Amino acid sequence: MKNRKKAIVCVSNDLITDNRVAKTCLVLEYQNYEVLLVGRKKRNSPKMNPRNYAWKRFILPFEKGPFFYLTLNLRLLLFLLGRKVDLIYANDLDTLAPCYIVSKIKNTRLIYDTHELFTEVPELTSRPKIQHIWLKIESTIFPRLKQVITVNDSIAKIYMQKYNVAVTTVRNVPVYDKEKISRNTRKEFNLRDEDFILIIQGSGLNKDRGIEEAVSSMQYCTDCVLLLVGDGDVIPKAKKMVAEQKMESKVRFIPRRPYIELMKITRLADLGLLLDKNTSLNQGLALPNKLFDYIHAGIPILSAELTEITKIIKQYEVGIFLSEIEPKIICETILKYKSNIALQKQHRINCRNAAEQENWQIEQQKLINVIRSSEQNEA
Repeated sequence: MKNRKKAIVCVSNDLITDNRVAKTCLVLEYQNYEVLLVGRKKRNSPKMNPRNYAWKRFILPFEKGPFFYLTLNLRLLLFLLGRKVDLIYANDLDTLAPCYIVSKIKNTRLIYDTHELFTEVPELTSRPKIQHIWLKIESTIFPRLKQVITVNDSIAKIYMQKYNVAVTTVRNVPVYDKEKISRNTRKEFNLRDEDFILIIQGSGLNKDRGIEEAVSSMQYCTDCVLLLVGDGDVIPKAKKMVAEQKMESKVRFIPRRPYIELMKITRLADLGLLLDKNTSLNQGLALPNKLFDYIHAGIPILSAELTEITKIIKQYEVGIFLSEIEPKIICETILKYKSNIALQKQHRINCRNAAEQENWQIEQQKLINVIRSSEQNEA
């Protein structure tokens, strides 16, 4: 197709499981952009599946730490300077600086999509000097931005109050699948039909997500199996806990999977766990992707009471809450819920109803409006 404008979408991950960015690229395609998604390739990154748009992954000399961010930003800067581009789409603060600099040099439109309160993540709040550097980058660039997107209203409100910039909420909800993705069978994963299957899934199985407590709770839960699907910094510790307590039959580890496969596995579960702890501002205001994944998979939710999560669960009545993230309390709550078949059935019905309202087909219009607004500002 001739006369398509060029958009470059920048991220710091390896592109494999970032479903929000994948959906963003498709929206840009539908808006008649020629899209190039740029990220990085890690040593253990899987091969990319075919996409409807072009992609590129940098191979960098470092995979974490300050030298990773430095080399990533330099590569992005040089790459963007050498490309013809009409729209730069920066995802999160760790790609914003080169995207902003090039947008100014080339007089190119920039959209910034911040997926969290980046400077308030536990990894930075525990390291004030590093946090200060990122805060300096954010406070320098953010007030100068014209098009900003984030993942929920609470985070949008904080940014608007802090920088006096309009911020649009575009939540990371799944595409509504009326036909439903074909599901795996429990037999494929050596799961018994009579077991009550619990799941925690996602690409961020990290500290303060209640994963250690969930694993410990399984020593008390009869006829229950916990699936941990994905990766993160807490997985090695969780595997050690399982080995030490000889709970291999109670806790299963499944490596991260592409989104469609992830959802097939999620549909095997009876209850989705959301045990994030309120240990930082970002954590307390999070609206995790897995919340909507559970809803679209048709499985009820057991969650800690955090602001944005609580709103959704209470609005649609799709789950229950924990009084405390402690192994015995987790187990007691699960077993009580396991025995209430009628409530489980009602929650599953409510999940189906919620999925019809909370889906990408509806939510993407907000992103489309931002893209069109940027075009009008250019004109």
